[in-house]
Amino acid sequence: MSALTLSDFGYDLPVTHIATEPAKPRDAARLLHVRGETLVDYSVSDLPSLLRAGDLLVVNDTRVIPAQLAGTRGAARIGITLDKPAADGSWRALIRNAKRLKPGDVVTIADDFAAEVMAIHPDGSGNLQFNLEGEAFLAALHRSGALALPPYIARPEGITERDASDYQTMFAQHPGAVAAPTAGLHFTPALIQALGDQGVGIVQVTLHVGAGTFLPVRTETLAEHVMHAERGVVSRVAADAINAARKKGGRIIAVGTTALRLIESAADENGRVSPFAGETDIFILPGYKFRVTDLLFTNFHLPHSTLLMLVSAFAGIETVRRAYAHAIGSKYRFYSYGDACLLEPR
Repeated sequence: MSALTLSDFGYDLPVTHIATEPAKPRDAARLLHVRGETLVDYSVSDLPSLLRAGDLLVVNDTRVIPAQLAGTRGAARIGITLDKPAADGSWRALIRNAKRLKPGDVVTIADDFAAEVMAIHPDGSGNLQFNLEGEAFLAALHRSGALALPPYIARPEGITERDASDYQTMFAQHPGAVAAPTAGLHFTPALIQALGDQGVGIVQVTLHVGAGTFLPVRTETLAEHVMHAERGVVSRVAADAINAARKKGGRIIAVGTTALRLIESAADENGRVSPFAGETDIFILPGYKFRVTDLLFTNFHLPHSTLLMLVSAFAGIETVRRAYAHAIGSKYRFYSYGDACLLEPR
């Protein structure tokens, strides 16, 4: 295979196919089962019938925070999208109007909420040290911040209260994500009950999706792309559950690319998962040998995105192209609030 380029992962999507709100109920979304050349249309509520007793779902329990902030420095308006905390306690952030800032400047967000500029980076991001931390910091975010919805979900009048609920999975526990792990948005208590009745287990891991997920790949040669790092945790309980399921012959189903990237980062070459706590910048391209993931439940991803590259690595480039062409022709709904697919490996 010749070296892959960005152009290998393009496709045309009518704007009418972009979902701007989720299905109601969530598990009423459509589900495309992709198994080699076989493509079958289901709904997400049919998922239990596609799995078997002993299988294990791995879900991401990160919680989305209101990561978009608006502040001022003098007369300058400063836009901030939080990315992730740094080791020194500051936050790395994408900054709009960063050229108006220098280290030592203070950005005022509210009367009791401000951030000192610690560094400005060449790419327009920076490190900000906030005057609050812990629960006080989270409370200030909820007072002054807004969800960083993807740019393709148009909200001319601003983020709605419904989005605050819709853009959060039922598994959300640990605050820290800028974007939702969107495959998890399809799950409901009724679906979890049905999966349990089928003998399918579920285990939770945490990967805090950062602002880097919104950034496009800018290099035609994929080997030159620098993957953003994200913070993740696989507990001893989760690692043991995954290993036990595999030992008994169960399949590991990653719910979303975030869960997949994390468990692949925590697995050794034999597929044994160990507890993990740290950052992963794993960039999965066709040719990658998957260590622990047997099936992938995920949404339909943007053209030219690292997520489309990941699913192409998992199911095969041509298989994914056929699946996406079928989904477009069948008027599936795409992206964060859209429909889902269940992919079997190439």
